[in-house]
Amino acid sequence: MEAEAAAGAMDGTSSPGSGGKLIHYALNWQVARKVDLVYGGGSLGLMGKVAEAVHNGGGHVIGIIPTTLMGKEITGETVGEVRAVASMHERKAEMARRSDAFVALPGGYGTLDELLEVIAWAQLGIHAKPVGLLNVDGYYDFLLAFIDKAVDDGFIRPAQRHLFVSAPDAPSLVRKLEEYVPVEEDDAETPKLRWEMEQVVVGYSSSLHVAPQIAL
Repeated sequence: MEAEAAAGAMDGTSSPGSGGKLIHYALNWQVARKVDLVYGGGSLGLMGKVAEAVHNGGGHVIGIIPTTLMGKEITGETVGEVRAVASMHERKAEMARRSDAFVALPGGYGTLDELLEVIAWAQLGIHAKPVGLLNVDGYYDFLLAFIDKAVDDGFIRPAQRHLFVSAPDAPSLVRKLEEYVPVEEDDAETPKLRWEMEQVVVGYSSSLHVAPQIAL
């Protein structure tokens, strides 16, 4: 990976979905801005196509996948570097460690799981990296409305509503990610954890050190 290239962790569906516009958006900024890709390692669906296109465009691709999923999510020839890990928890921790920022494309349960966890980690002070939601065609409108409702009802602090950014298109999202300022709260009740503490919680035995990357 070239020194000037940031690493982006991207998450999206491994199911086919309607990926044409999403691939265009993702690659529009990923390749043009020389952003490397960190993703879940599969060769199927939207993310498989994104990984292939980033690799063909000269970007460095790192796929991180649990050994138990390799037979299910990898078919045919893989691209870039594939790293096998022992569990889903280790997969998430390794993707986070290698990323400077996180971007979620439209997806299903797995995408929501990883998106909300990385936002929760920001809430706990585990990281201060930008998190972006690519809200193509209003795909995440209902999720955003839910989060706003949680703020209105007092379950999420107003300042924490800004732990992530969203935009309907890639250029706008990139601009927001580049301009992102970490949310800081002078609140003793908000715990400030470290990666070393989180790795105990998820059962990841290796020592983690925060390094700038982008997770998609």
